[in-house]
Amino acid sequence: MTDAIDSIRRTVSENTVVLFMKGTAEQPQCGFSNQVVRILDHLGVEYLDVNVLADEDLRQGVKDFANWPTIPQLYVKGEFIGGCDIVREMFQTGELKTLFDEKLAANA
Repeated sequence: MTDAIDSIRRTVSENTVVLFMKGTAEQPQCGFSNQVVRILDHLGVEYLDVNVLADEDLRQGVKDFANWPTIPQLYVKGEFIGGCDIVREMFQTGELKTLFDEKLAANA
């Protein structure tokens, strides 16, 4: 499990936006992952998708790393943003677009 945690830590620190999800962005394997993919795609955000179904240690590791029991999980610049419900709510209020505008402005 330590290897999985180290891998997760490295992934979120080396990539600007990371979505740990069930399946891939091209083929989400659950409705919640699909919703977050659709939101990110709608906003035009480039992100790394990580399929937690490919590795059980990774699947449990992301839950332990964020101390968050569900998947998907979204990270922006190393910061845990939340799961599907939080991402959806932030999108609906405009807060998610603002967050991306602010956090990603340095990369423009």
